[in-house]
Amino acid sequence: MKFYKDHYDVIVIGGALAGLSSALMLADKGKDVLVLERHNLPGGIASSFVRGGIEIEAALHEMMSIGAKDNRLKVGKFFDDMGVDIEWLKVPEAYHASFPGVEVTLHPGLERFAKEVDGVVPGTYEKVLKLLNLCHTVFDSVNELSIHPMSKAKMLVKHEAFVKTAGYSTQEVIDTFDLPKKAQELLAPYWIYVGSGFSELPFTIFAVLMADYIGYGSYIPRKFSHEMSLKMAERAEAMGVQIEYRQHVDKILVRDGKAYGVRTARGDEIYADYVISSSYPNKVYTSMIEPASEVPQKAIKMVNARRMSLTAFSVIMILDQPAAALNINDYSIFRGETMNTDILYNNLAGLGPYRYLTCICHNYGNPTCTPEGTCSFSVTVLPQVNGWKTVTAEEYDAVKHRVAKQVIDDMSDYFGANLLDHVLEIVIETPMTVSRYTNAWNGCIYGYAHTMEDHIVARLQTAEEESIIKHLEFSGAHAISGDGMGPQVTNGRKAAKNVLDAMAAEEARK
Repeated sequence: MKFYKDHYDVIVIGGALAGLSSALMLADKGKDVLVLERHNLPGGIASSFVRGGIEIEAALHEMMSIGAKDNRLKVGKFFDDMGVDIEWLKVPEAYHASFPGVEVTLHPGLERFAKEVDGVVPGTYEKVLKLLNLCHTVFDSVNELSIHPMSKAKMLVKHEAFVKTAGYSTQEVIDTFDLPKKAQELLAPYWIYVGSGFSELPFTIFAVLMADYIGYGSYIPRKFSHEMSLKMAERAEAMGVQIEYRQHVDKILVRDGKAYGVRTARGDEIYADYVISSSYPNKVYTSMIEPASEVPQKAIKMVNARRMSLTAFSVIMILDQPAAALNINDYSIFRGETMNTDILYNNLAGLGPYRYLTCICHNYGNPTCTPEGTCSFSVTVLPQVNGWKTVTAEEYDAVKHRVAKQVIDDMSDYFGANLLDHVLEIVIETPMTVSRYTNAWNGCIYGYAHTMEDHIVARLQTAEEESIIKHLEFSGAHAISGDGMGPQVTNGRKAAKNVLDAMAAEEARK
């Protein structure tokens, strides 16, 4: 019996969240799907690992677009509709903001959040709530327009706030609310989850982020992010998807401008009507298309014109005391010497010292995630990719440990407890770790940067122009919806929808 079928409807390259979302959606419509994953397990960075007998979350801080069981948002509803049963735990807060002159924990709920900001900066409640309501209106428009596109004339009537703010940066829109500097800074911490300073970040992105996280709160799976990928893979196989692990796709086969299959590193040629790739277009167009003569010049121009967003550096520790005993009192802490997002973004260009730290204590969201009497605490920086590209093999260990010690020392000073004295297990994840494990281009976890020059609204309007090779679609962090685990699910679904729409159009032409 042959290992692979003679032909598939769709081959999906990559068994992380985006690829598995594509596979689930296609299988739900009766399509014959093959998923090829280079690792021995699904999930990519949606994973966990074991150290000292303790399972540790590898990457997930919080999941957006889930929603409560009786009021699901789009990602949570997708999991439910696909029969992917995940036990979601609601994160107890939005974040603790720590910057000069401010120490405050803020919570989800538009009115509650606005009141808590007003408690720090009196007299701002109405303005902050008005801004958050604007975010929510734009959020609703984005969700509707992603499913039901419409003409610009109809958009202006039905989605006035979306249209009027789409061409402006986050800073430009916030400035119209005449908020004091400190109130603006309290609205800023989540910027790191999209990776652009406010002067460059399209307001549309900020609005969706704030409406989702602040309006509905965030969630984590009880059994870590690997619960998502394992259950997605299990459900996909139950729906008839063939998933093969340790199968590295080396080439995407193209003839006359159309993809028709792949070749694995071990030499298997596998054929399909469509290919969905989780690999970045940068990698696909520069080294994966066979023959290389099938790569149009505009594909190279497109990837060269786009700026890569952020990569990741994390120190994950299992500590020998409960969190409160070490003065760790919040699930999520955003700590910076300033909350000027443009200054912080520029600081991420080098190799430190880093001035903006994102800290997570998973025990406050999942009390049983570590043995009793211990806690899990991580410190994360999301550097720009260019700085870490300069690190040589010879200096890698020294740079890694220098940066790790800096962020640990900074948080130790903050808590008044030397965290290194309490370490049971410690893992350092660098951009090189991400690149090696996920094969992500330059270790980038956030795809292409959200900027006013490369705006998500414009990308949505020109999406068809980015289908450069027929029957080849892209999913993953680099696709239109951008970064984060929730958007990766959305990107995977979008790629599958594009394939299904193309199949339907071809069938109608017969």
